[in-house]
Amino acid sequence: MPATSPPPPTAGKSIEDWARHYVQTCDLHEKLVPPTLPEAFADGPAERLPAPGRPPELVPAPRRERLPRPEALIEKRFRARILHTFFHHELQAAELMCWAMLAFRDAELEFRKGLLRICLDEIRHMNLYKAHLESLGFGLGAFGVRDWFWKRVPSCTNKISFVAVMGMGLEAANLEYAPDFAARFRAVGDEAGAQIQKLIAKEELAHVAFATRWFKQWTGGCEFDVWFAHLPPPLSPAVLHGNPIAQQTRARAGMTEKFIADLMAYVPEPKGRPIPGSPEPL
Repeated sequence: MPATSPPPPTAGKSIEDWARHYVQTCDLHEKLVPPTLPEAFADGPAERLPAPGRPPELVPAPRRERLPRPEALIEKRFRARILHTFFHHELQAAELMCWAMLAFRDAELEFRKGLLRICLDEIRHMNLYKAHLESLGFGLGAFGVRDWFWKRVPSCTNKISFVAVMGMGLEAANLEYAPDFAARFRAVGDEAGAQIQKLIAKEELAHVAFATRWFKQWTGGCEFDVWFAHLPPPLSPAVLHGNPIAQQTRARAGMTEKFIADLMAYVPEPKGRPIPGSPEPL
């Protein structure tokens, strides 16, 4: 008899079961190629998963390392380290979309479906980074990782806070970072790396637009002060954008002219909310 492939792994009967499994699994392959997606969402109580499962291949970095200078990217190792960091950001983003599907189960079904779509985008981005990392001669686990997003996003108390931090904050910062890194990769002759950044910048725009649309619907506008109030301490607007701010791209994502102007003008008060260590770009 001809050999048959084993059936794909499953992770429960509902999308929430799948999301829980994705966050909690320690199987690196399942992070990259998740089990078959169930067909429907299900009713149930909200859950706040405290932490993700971490595959043994992904070892915590002993300390924060600065991103290499642009001119250092001529060396494959430095490009690989950046790609590894970006891979882990995408992994955390995928996990946190699943976290939100569970934490805000009473949210609109359209919103939860949107979180799932974004999660699948992030997983696809992870695989792009993995493939390019391997083309440079490095594998997953070659560098340490930091769960910076997991230390902050789960402190969101409601769905408004989640889209404020994740979509209008961390993902919006990538509207600046991704084009910048596309240029850096292209400058050292890594066109494949540049094209990945270009694609992610394009798809990030849709993710930010999704978050901004729901923020507007839930708060009645796009006010900087309202957005700032929904950032859980100690997060500051100062670490949620690149420089220079991509005004036109953010406007295309639905942010108002005044919101963008207020973001550009924001300066932390000396005795105000402290600025934590800045995250690497998502």
